[in-house]
Amino acid sequence: MDQLACMRSFVRVADLHSFTRAADVLGLSRAVVSTHVAELEKHLSCQLLHRTTRRVGLTGDGAEYLARCQRILAELEAADEALRRTRESVHGRLRVDVPVIFGRALLIPALPRFTARYPELQLEIQLNDRVVDMIAEEVDLVVRGGAVREPHLIARRVVGTRLLTCAAPEYLRTHGVPATPVELRRHRLVGHLGVHHHRPRKWLFQRGSVRRQLSLPCSVAFNSVEAQVSAAIRGAGITQIADLVAAEALVNGKLEVVLRDWSAPGAPISVVCREALRDTPKIRVFADFAAELLVQYRRRVDGILEAGHDESPT
Repeated sequence: MDQLACMRSFVRVADLHSFTRAADVLGLSRAVVSTHVAELEKHLSCQLLHRTTRRVGLTGDGAEYLARCQRILAELEAADEALRRTRESVHGRLRVDVPVIFGRALLIPALPRFTARYPELQLEIQLNDRVVDMIAEEVDLVVRGGAVREPHLIARRVVGTRLLTCAAPEYLRTHGVPATPVELRRHRLVGHLGVHHHRPRKWLFQRGSVRRQLSLPCSVAFNSVEAQVSAAIRGAGITQIADLVAAEALVNGKLEVVLRDWSAPGAPISVVCREALRDTPKIRVFADFAAELLVQYRRRVDGILEAGHDESPT
């Protein structure tokens, strides 16, 4: 005998004074409800209900048992709801790793809105431009550019990027504007160091169906995108960076695009979490928050670049 199911049927019959109405409410057949009550009476060795053709009423034993059943079922429902709220609530520690520019330009300005909505969440945020080992460093969620191939990670691709070749206006006035990618060899170049081999990354160019990948000699190269942009702004040379990263400097006139016809697709940006945490509420809400920031910024940058940089995205 499923005593809880029998108790639920008994309580509903007692409340509605009808086996038929109780069966409708419970989504059961009248025969099943009747069997539940009969099994409960047999188990208790007493009659709980008076049955007539017109009405169902409680016996003395039934009235006393009803009160206890109602308390038990109410406690059970409260326990279920408490556990459900605990599982669904957003609380505890969340360790996040994001690129420096994303953190500075997008995440930090929007953070008060997020923390006000989830005051029980303790955020620990790392800002850096390296690819972290999420397991070894106990990081729960990252915003990452490029492909994610680790089998224990779940990646949610959010936005794409394009690679822009840029330089400070003063540098271009002094050294001239390259007309083709090959002409970059005659310029000072600011590169980005690869994550694994620690050498300047190759530069990518695409015009129509023509795609080129060049190893160019760099005057200076950084492992930090922010440092790379800062050096280019200060006239250290020409650099190639993602449009989302360059947008603010382009709008402010600190950088100008060269070789615009040779812009190539860049790395997609994804929100990544450990597979074991993918369904936890704190991961879900922060992933949605980060994705929203990226999508909104992507739209604003597109509008700015199409309009000729008439407004600032920040």
